[in-house]
Amino acid sequence: MIDFPNDNRLSLIQKISEEMDGLGLESVRPAIQRHVEKTKTIKKPLDLAPLIEHTLLKPEATRRDIIRLCEEAKRFHFRGVCVNPVFVKEAQKQLAGTDCSVITVVGFPLGANITATKVEETKHVIELGANEVDMVIPIGALKDHDYKTVYQDIRAVVEAAGSIPVKVIIEAGLLEETEKIAACLLAERAGAVFVKTSTGFNARGTTVEDVKLMKAVVGDGLGIKAAGGIRDFQTARALVEAGSTRLGCSASVTIVTESLQIG
Repeated sequence: MIDFPNDNRLSLIQKISEEMDGLGLESVRPAIQRHVEKTKTIKKPLDLAPLIEHTLLKPEATRRDIIRLCEEAKRFHFRGVCVNPVFVKEAQKQLAGTDCSVITVVGFPLGANITATKVEETKHVIELGANEVDMVIPIGALKDHDYKTVYQDIRAVVEAAGSIPVKVIIEAGLLEETEKIAACLLAERAGAVFVKTSTGFNARGTTVEDVKLMKAVVGDGLGIKAAGGIRDFQTARALVEAGSTRLGCSASVTIVTESLQIG
């Protein structure tokens, strides 16, 4: 069950939004129509498969590992695979003729790249065949309360992506509540289609509390991708119930083949 935001949280969201208005950070109409998947009812492990982006972002991943990842995605009908840019072309080759998407990352995992570098990386991965792009925000700028820099960074990547959906990784484990709220509002204003909890490479992975907060901020306006540390069915289901519409998992096969049956 999704919790409704309390009055204090609503006031805080409104206050931060008004601050962004004062900075002239306009809301951008996305190049593509936002079509946010509705939260699904999950009764058994395989119900999660259409929400899962089967993920392998480890630096030691090999071509053989990526081929195996794609084979598993086809076998279990996952939403897609999420791979590093160097493997986008291979993933597209392996998934040709299927409905599995190829998702890749930009400015990963630190978000500390120069914006122009993120823009060029975005263009290159799309040329290679990426169907979706997950970008990391400049986390230090957000913590500096430099909303304009974060907004411009996201907007530049969104513009470079054109009709390709962009997910904005906020790295929630490194942020205070007000910073999480600000990151979600900035992603929405800059034209992103999703907000994503984390890279899985930092302090901690995703939590139900993170997802509930993000849902309170973006409502049904953006999708929410939970990622990082999702290793079992119960955790995955709880994240979906909290408001996640996508899941980034490396333990995807383990999750959907658990014998536990609910309902």
